[in-house]
Amino acid sequence: MITLRKAKEDDIEIIREIAAATWPSAYLDIIGQAQIDYMLDKMYNKGELLKQFMEGHIFLIAEEGENQFGFAGYSIIGHDARIYKLHKLYVLPSAHGKGVGKILINEVFNHVKDAGGSALQLNVNKHNKAKDFYLKGGFTIKESVKLDIGEGYFMDDYVMEYKF
Repeated sequence: MITLRKAKEDDIEIIREIAAATWPSAYLDIIGQAQIDYMLDKMYNKGELLKQFMEGHIFLIAEEGENQFGFAGYSIIGHDARIYKLHKLYVLPSAHGKGVGKILINEVFNHVKDAGGSALQLNVNKHNKAKDFYLKGGFTIKESVKLDIGEGYFMDDYVMEYKF
C-alpha cells in the first residue's frame, strides 16, 4: 500500500534521485538532454532544495515499504489571496498508472484546503502529457508563459489553476 509522509531535509537525496530518474522520460522529447541536465542542476542541487525547505516548502514523499515512488512539493505564494503553488510533482516511470500521482495531488489539495487556501497553481510544459492529468483533476489553464531560465533556455509553460 502506498503511503505518504512529509519529507525532511534528510530526504533531499531521495528527491534528487526521483527527479533524475523521472525527468528524462518526462522531458527528453520536449527539451532535450542538455536542458534537462541544466535544469536538474539548477533546480535540484542540494543548496536549492535546502533553501526551499527553509522557505517553508512542503515536500510529500510517496512510498511503499522501503521504496519511494514519487514526491510533490508546494508552498504558499500569495499570502493575501491564500494562493498556493505546486512546484513539483514527479512519479517514477515504473510507478506510472498506479495512482501515485493522484494520491499525491489529492493530499496537496487536502493540505491547501485545510490551510484555507483559495487556489492551487502550477506550471506545466505545454507539451508535457502531465497537462492532461491536471485537466482531468479539475485544473484550468489560466495563462501561457515563456520563462527565461538562463543559458539560452526557456520554459514554455501553461500556468494552471485549481480553485477551492
